[in-house]
Amino acid sequence: MSVLKIPLLAFLLMLIVAAPVSAVTLKLATLAPEGSAWMTQMREGAAEIKERTAGRVEIKLYGGGVMGNEKSMLRKIRIGQLQGGAFTGGGLAEIYPDLRIYGLPLLFNTLLEVDHVRAELDPVLKQGVDQNGFVCFGFAEGGFALLMGNHPMTRLEHLKNQKLWVPEGDGVTAAVMQELGLSPITLPISDVLTGLQTGLVHIVGVSPIGALAFQWHTKVKYITEAPMAYLFATLAIDKGAFARLGEADQQVVREVMERVYHQFDQQNRADEQSAIDTLRREGLIFVPPQPGEVETMRQRAWLAMERLSAEGAFSPELYQRVREILSRYRGQSQP
Repeated sequence: MSVLKIPLLAFLLMLIVAAPVSAVTLKLATLAPEGSAWMTQMREGAAEIKERTAGRVEIKLYGGGVMGNEKSMLRKIRIGQLQGGAFTGGGLAEIYPDLRIYGLPLLFNTLLEVDHVRAELDPVLKQGVDQNGFVCFGFAEGGFALLMGNHPMTRLEHLKNQKLWVPEGDGVTAAVMQELGLSPITLPISDVLTGLQTGLVHIVGVSPIGALAFQWHTKVKYITEAPMAYLFATLAIDKGAFARLGEADQQVVREVMERVYHQFDQQNRADEQSAIDTLRREGLIFVPPQPGEVETMRQRAWLAMERLSAEGAFSPELYQRVREILSRYRGQSQP
């Protein structure tokens, strides 16, 4: 090898080593409104990830439903326009039906029951998301959905002949409402406020935090103090997109986002009580259901859920496992 070629080869090697690693941009969408605590903390997490990866990983967040509803978000992930997003349990049920489990109508009585079930099943559901093509960073509590409308709702009969909103794509809740003899109206979240304004829907099931965030509380007067369904969200990123990151960068993203979601999960419970207090100050009236009404509704809802599980809407085995966990817990909790 000539003397002249040695410096040239060394120079080329230096160029290869010094060549900057191209940044990977992960575009994530959510229905959470801009300015919400979720968006604020996620942006802080994204900034930390960019700093700790020296700019190799950049996360762009699209809030307020600008990328469409959750079904649209999934479609955009499939074509590569997005790489992931924050979804409700029902929003990801298309790729992993068992994520519906926690949100089944009238499943839980208290948040203590939720904690007991989640301690056992969160790892199972997280693994299920992973096996269906997405990286999951944990689950964040959204509180219980409460019925909100413009008339007191203390009995099942008070819901009859009323248009009850059901999230778009949530066929399980719609089927349960029909089993109860109610009239579900399916709408995307982005259309609910208009639906309340125009009378397209009369009753919504939403958490106090959600009612405030989406401003639905300005169109209702009464809230029924009965846990209709447990709400939660999860952040999921397409596995193929995540695999484009180096191993060290993947670890940074996991560490930051799992921490953020754990904080959401804990903070949301305290925020839920603050939201309830705010709704009371805003003049909304909380009414308890008549004795026995919730249990009557639950017994009828279970009939629908048994049928739906047998039809494959979610795993019959996992559903029975939840029921067994709850049965044991409730038996131990009895005085």
